[in-house]
Amino acid sequence: MKRVGIVGSREYTNRRKIKEFVYKLKEQFGDKVEVVSGGQKLGADGFAKKFALEFDMKYVEFPPRHYTNKQIVEYSDYIVAFMNKGQYTKGTLNTIETAEKMNKKVIILN
Repeated sequence: MKRVGIVGSREYTNRRKIKEFVYKLKEQFGDKVEVVSGGQKLGADGFAKKFALEFDMKYVEFPPRHYTNKQIVEYSDYIVAFMNKGQYTKGTLNTIETAEKMNKKVIILN
């Protein structure tokens, strides 16, 4: 099972980019992929959840709490961060830093 943590800003609005990314995960891994997110309704988290469920994919959510970023990183095989250029949020940067400390692969998409 491939676990892909998808994180990003609540202000991230490129839903098409996230939809295409999640769809490619489904095409590449089929039922052997799980989308992991923090469950925020807005932005990257919300789109990740929407499209994972829309494509009938496995989805795991770590609701917002103090240690959510760490839990997402620990549970995921790698992290994909969706961020607008110049808009680097504290939570997303913290998740990236945590992933790097745990030697997890991080992909940043604008």
